[in-house]
Amino acid sequence: MLKLATISGWLRGNGRPQERSAWVMREQGAGRTTVSSYDQALLWVTVTLLLFGLVMVYSASVALGDSPRYANMKPTYFLWRQALFIVISVLAALLVTRVPTQQWQRAAPYLFMIGFVLLIAVLIPGIGRGVNGARRWISLYALNLQPSEVMKLFCVLYAADYTVRKQEWMQQIKKGFMPIATVMVLVGVLLQLEPDLGAFMVIVAIAFGILFLGGVNVRIFIGLVVVLVVSFVLLVWLSPWRRARIFAYLDPWEEQNALGKAYQLSHSLIAFGRGEMFGVGLGGSVEKLHYLPEAHTDFLLAVIGEELGFVGVAVVIVLFYWLVRRCFEIGRQAIAVERVYAGLVAKGVGIWIATQAFINMGVNLGLLPTKGLTLPLMSYGGSGILVNCIALAIVLRVDYENRVMMRGERL
Repeated sequence: MLKLATISGWLRGNGRPQERSAWVMREQGAGRTTVSSYDQALLWVTVTLLLFGLVMVYSASVALGDSPRYANMKPTYFLWRQALFIVISVLAALLVTRVPTQQWQRAAPYLFMIGFVLLIAVLIPGIGRGVNGARRWISLYALNLQPSEVMKLFCVLYAADYTVRKQEWMQQIKKGFMPIATVMVLVGVLLQLEPDLGAFMVIVAIAFGILFLGGVNVRIFIGLVVVLVVSFVLLVWLSPWRRARIFAYLDPWEEQNALGKAYQLSHSLIAFGRGEMFGVGLGGSVEKLHYLPEAHTDFLLAVIGEELGFVGVAVVIVLFYWLVRRCFEIGRQAIAVERVYAGLVAKGVGIWIATQAFINMGVNLGLLPTKGLTLPLMSYGGSGILVNCIALAIVLRVDYENRVMMRGERL
């Protein structure tokens, strides 16, 4: 009991130095430790979301082979490809967990430049691949790379590094805020040329969320929020097709809207309505039978709502809540042991997943206008799964380094 009390007090920061040193020596001498080397809850929640998403992608795509667009594909086509994406992503994540966060910090500016080049490359005819009027992918044969997904990760790494390097200037507009704001504007211009407003919203949330956590002047931040809101409103208002989509979102059941701009939204709401509390049963969705477009990507949550009901959707929300909560807790622990960069990276990943999941869920539920954003870790797509797994592997690495330091060992 005394040993458990000593360990508990040390982990809370209340143990006396001599007790901490004695405990560390005893545990190191025994060749073991009572503190786990990684956050098991974060790992298993991530695995659960990946496998849950795999099942639902199969359910949502099993009937796509009956349509002319996918006539040459077997019912299990998207299942096996998603499984392949997950295997590749897990292997990549295992490699990433071996990379110290200090190396990510040193590479952050260069990675951000690579992401910027990829955003330019995707707009070049012959390199970028267009789908449904949007040019967002670069074909790599085995998978289609989506630069905007890669840029989300690079933005987390770069914004955290920038905040640490410019810490003494965070209270000034000219030296602290303007450089990164200028860079974000350039990124936004490239994303709007694709166009990909949803990705731009997520990247802006990541960058300025990290700046806020890093100590940017509150008045500057409030002014920034006002400028961003006005900018997004003008961006929508000056774009006829975006304006039409907003009007359709406000009245999705009007006949012209339901058959046009609000077609996806209206059928998504029908899917949720059919699901009620417990759903119609796994595999029993009607909306996935060519009524709801992109059911296996952007509107996967609607299929979950129809087949598993409110309970299924609630489980997904709780899993994402726990995932984001752990990211922020790991970030807080890192900052508490004076590892500010690592802490901001972990919190930045939490901001990213929370923002994208919220927007995707909001679109599916009719709370937000339609955006081309997938549900992290669950929706079909190689780039998204790969980058999400790498990001969470970095968070696990941050947590591992936190635990090493709390044990009194060197990294």
